[in-house]
Amino acid sequence: MHSSAKTGNLYRLIVISILGTISVLLMFLNFPIPFVPAYLRIDVSDIPALIGGVIFSPLAGVLVVAVKNILYLLVTAISDPVGVVANFFAGMFYVVPVSLMYMKYRSMKSVWIGLGIGTLLMTIGLSLLNYFLFLPAYSWFMGWEEMSEAVKRTTVLAGILPFNLIKGIIVAVVFVLIFSKLKNWIQKK
Repeated sequence: MHSSAKTGNLYRLIVISILGTISVLLMFLNFPIPFVPAYLRIDVSDIPALIGGVIFSPLAGVLVVAVKNILYLLVTAISDPVGVVANFFAGMFYVVPVSLMYMKYRSMKSVWIGLGIGTLLMTIGLSLLNYFLFLPAYSWFMGWEEMSEAVKRTTVLAGILPFNLIKGIIVAVVFVLIFSKLKNWIQKK
């Protein structure tokens, strides 16, 4: 491997690691929103992954999400493995469309379209995964009584679905504000 290629790969690895570290710190700056269960808290920890995704590639964005969740598991002593896996999928569903759209079209419009697709994909994907996988896994891992279909449906429709939609919109607005300031620098990379 040529030395400049090694340097480029090392640079990417360092940036992805730094972005993952920033992401995990942002996870701890979270807040509840009214009308959804208190355990669902908004954070903007996917913004560094979005930055990594638009600078390098969708895979880089997913790697930032992975680093964030691995670090979170280590810091919290694996207190909630189901939530960490759910957070990884949420980040992946959100970051990949934005990165793909930006890589293909390199415009502000493509970022907005990617954020819209990512928000919908995260909202629908997490609703389905929670209904079929994560809520039953919580019952199993946490020793909770198994949820009835009605309780799972209500939890998803009244909590998880609106939460992810609101989170997607909030993260999109904050990301666009940051992206608009970094756009010229990102396009040079």
